[in-house]
Amino acid sequence: MKKNMGGADRIIRLIIAAVIGYLYYNGTIAGTLGYVLLAVAAIFTLTALISSCPLYSIFGINTCKVKS
Repeated sequence: MKKNMGGADRIIRLIIAAVIGYLYYNGTIAGTLGYVLLAVAAIFTLTALISSCPLYSIFGINTCKVKS
């Protein structure tokens, strides 16, 4: 996969995933909403780790800095 995510985007996704995980662990979010948000957090973590987002590819977005 071609990298299309910049550093700031990756950090933001990891922070959001961590917040969702914390809220689920504390019991603030539960039930179906909790499972859906955990799935979103897992997707955010995975895309941040591989530096590629399939939706960015579909819409032609690239936040990765271009090397000169």
